[in-house]
Amino acid sequence: MAKTNFQTIDEYHTMFRGDTLKRMESIRKIIHEEVPEVEECISYQIPCFKFFGYLIYYSAFSNHISLSTPYSDAFWEHFKFELDGYKTSKSVIQFPNAQPLPKELIRKIIVYRKSENETKKKK
Repeated sequence: MAKTNFQTIDEYHTMFRGDTLKRMESIRKIIHEEVPEVEECISYQIPCFKFFGYLIYYSAFSNHISLSTPYSDAFWEHFKFELDGYKTSKSVIQFPNAQPLPKELIRKIIVYRKSENETKKKK
């Protein structure tokens, strides 16, 4: 993808078609269902969602969709078994385009991240 200057998530989505776009729209919908107060923005030129700080990011690639979270030991410990089999790094989970999008896992991740951010805010 050529470097651009996206200002909105809708602008980012215009770069994609077909299943990739549908997968991103599904993730976006889940985020809004679980965190109705979420703020959408672009950060690092990818879709970003804020709720008492950074909540979650996603980005599309030719072979996968990446879901990114701010690093937390507790997050990785909580999801270590559910994420087994997915390619991960310090803050990124890759969901292969050749497999069905794990919507319920993504929903659990969003709910968990929302709780993490609410807890941080209270402190």
